[in-house]
Amino acid sequence: MASPRMETFCCPNRDAATEFVVTFQPVLFGALSLGSAALSLLFAILQILPKRKGYRRLGQYPLPRPASSSRILFIISICDILGCTGVIVRSSVWLGLPNIVDHISVVNNTDVWPEVFCIGSAMWIQLFFSASFWWTFCYAVDVFLVVKTSAGISTIILYHMITWGLAVLLCVEGVAMLYYPSISDCEQGLQHAIPHYVTTYAPMLLVLIANPVFFNRTVSTVTSLLKGRQGIYTENERRLANEIKIRFFKMMLVFFICWVPNIINESLLFYLEMQTDISDNSLRNIRNTALITWFIMGILNPMQAFLNTLAFHGWTGFDVDFSLQQRRELVWDSVSTSAANMTSHNPVVGTTLLYQSHVQESQKNMMGNGQHHSDAISVLSEGSESSTVEIHISSELQDYEDIDADGESLENSVRH
Repeated sequence: MASPRMETFCCPNRDAATEFVVTFQPVLFGALSLGSAALSLLFAILQILPKRKGYRRLGQYPLPRPASSSRILFIISICDILGCTGVIVRSSVWLGLPNIVDHISVVNNTDVWPEVFCIGSAMWIQLFFSASFWWTFCYAVDVFLVVKTSAGISTIILYHMITWGLAVLLCVEGVAMLYYPSISDCEQGLQHAIPHYVTTYAPMLLVLIANPVFFNRTVSTVTSLLKGRQGIYTENERRLANEIKIRFFKMMLVFFICWVPNIINESLLFYLEMQTDISDNSLRNIRNTALITWFIMGILNPMQAFLNTLAFHGWTGFDVDFSLQQRRELVWDSVSTSAANMTSHNPVVGTTLLYQSHVQESQKNMMGNGQHHSDAISVLSEGSESSTVEIHISSELQDYEDIDADGESLENSVRH
């Protein structure tokens, strides 16, 4: 799991609260963490593999590349998978070599390899789960910006710089402060360890606080655009807005379930650290609650990899397509049922699942012909295997009788 307590445990002169939770039933805890991470890794990889019937194309032509939001969701899954891999390696070594934990002590300070493995595995897990947090925050920002300004795929480079830069910087800074002046003799004191815990939980708290705000603003903006274009709010549009809300809600629900126990557990352990004797009988309930949340963390933290893919794509099935040719033509987004219904019943508000590059290209073509002026809105779609939907809202249609001809010309322009 991703907890700064694991890195604190690598200090031979660790605090009593960390010693209490990490050394309580280590075999059982390691087995639960290993099983949870292995299942999550297996199903997460299964979810993101290309499927024969899991993805549908718009028309007959392949689309070249996914939208930025779709790429972000894929990167989040990769970060979660790499974090689960670290949990599997660490739990396997600790279960297979139980004596390695005993070597991390003040008495045995000659063998540094147990400490090196402990710190290396802990940093690996923290780095990729922290990057997953930053990418989750960037996803909320991205869908909001796309709805507001029709931002394109180029912003993905900026997201890479922000997420990986901050993840590496905070991880290295936190570990450097924690293991000062040396790994074998960490400085004691709660104040010395606080910067490490702040760098670990800062991106997590950012997602918990900021993402609901961005998601709410995105849904409000989409609703306003759907209403404002024609001055009415049909049942199909209402259904689409509700599906978007459900998708965002599922993403935040997964995050809350997987990571709120960490905050609760850390608060309890900080409280125990401030006590002169954590074994005092009056602290029994606090100790029990800390142990319960500790084991919950060991199970739920790795499960984020699989649960995130369910929130992003739904269940994609077991029908994996190992054909290389089909993999090249894989399209990440598909037409949702609600979007298809909306298109057929409301000719003025056309909803298409086009990539941002295609939407913007089509917009230029249509504006050049003097027929349309369009806005590309990128939001999540519930009920399909896609991760990003482009709601193509057409306005200023000059002649309703030319809708079929206009749709045919749009299809031809995208195809060529």
